[in-house]
Amino acid sequence: MKSFLTPEQDAALVAAIRRAEVRTSGEIRVHLEDVCPTPEPLDRAAQVFAELNMHKTAARNGVLFYLAWESRQFAVIGDAAINAAVSDDFWETTKEAVLDQFRHGKYVLGLEHGINRVGEQLRSYFPYNAQTDENELDDAISFGGPKPSSDK
Repeated sequence: MKSFLTPEQDAALVAAIRRAEVRTSGEIRVHLEDVCPTPEPLDRAAQVFAELNMHKTAARNGVLFYLAWESRQFAVIGDAAINAAVSDDFWETTKEAVLDQFRHGKYVLGLEHGINRVGEQLRSYFPYNAQTDENELDDAISFGGPKPSSDK
């Protein structure tokens, strides 16, 4: 997969993740791929969430932003603890806020906006503790798609 992001845009997203995470024990990742291999992007996001071991954070407060660029599919998913803490409509309103920017061609701004929204919720429910918190997951954007099948 070739990223649709310029190096500057990639760096801006990583910086947004780091700004959001500095105030919380929560973990945020962004995953980009060309085409969503499942009918529902939320199903694919759940697969990627597991592949990235996001369910293994100590506080179960990881959040994944998933975007399949060419197929124009997007999802945001949170682990058990953050999902239980936020309001019932939080994920849908966050997704819509991001998609609103996407509709105007502002993909990086949309992701940054979503990252900021999630960071605020993580900070509210999982504030940073200098004695116990560490960065458990890589902040870098992950890329790729499903692994090719070995069946021929």
